[in-house]
Formats: sequence, C-alpha cells, structure tokens
Amino acid sequence: KTATAVAYCKRGKGLLRVNGRPLEQIEPKILRYKLQEPLLLLGKEKFAGVDIRIRVSGGGHVAQIYAIRQAISKALVSFYQKYVDEASRKELKDILTQYDRTLLVADPRRCEPKKFGGPGARARYQKSYR
Repeated sequence: KTATAVAYCKRGKGLLRVNGRPLEQIEPKILRYKLQEPLLLLGKEKFAGVDIRIRVSGGGHVAQIYAIRQAISKALVSFYQKYVDEASRKELKDILTQYDRTLLVADPRRCEPKKFGGPGARARYQKSYR
C-alpha cells in the first residue's frame, strides 16, 4: 500500500537492478523467487535487449518485493508497446494476467478512516443498558 517502485526501462543488454543492486542481492532470500516470476514466465530472451533500473521506497520487505515485481512487469509491457509492436505487447500482457493479475494491476485496498463513536473505522464503544 505504501511501497512504491519506479522502473526505468531502456534498450540495453539485460541489466536488472534494484536501488543499484542486482536481483541476486535482494533480501529476504525466500521472496527472491517472487521477483523472478516475470522473468521465468516471459523467458530471459524477452529481457535480453532491455535494461531495467528500479527505485523502491516505503512499506515493508514483502510489500517492496511485490511493488518491484509489478514495476518490472509494467515496464516491460510498456517498453514493448512503445518500441516493439502491439501484438507482442498483447501477448506479454496475456501471459502475465493469466498467471497473476497483480503483476499488472495494483491492489486498490486502502485503510478506512476512523469515525467518531468508536475506537476504529467500524468498531463501536461498548454500550451498557444499566
């Protein structure tokens, strides 16, 4: 929700860096596989001619990982739309959405604001009749 990842995509030789570090150095190690999902789904050859640099901030470790994988997917799709052709963009988009929709679409859930008459957004203070 508060983690933001901005991806810069340009022609290159297959570099993938997050905050100036390669993907192999991202911690926690268990979640590294989540980052590699777009790479494994689309294949390395799709990323061969593209350099993607990602700047990530805010949120926790898991939220940042999910923000990064979404940024990678969106960046590649928009790169293919702008510099390659519409058919290959559609193909990429279909593969990604079929596997996991959150790779391209952000989670719209946000924190509900607190209202009066209770300690939280929905909970109410206890009421006694006697």
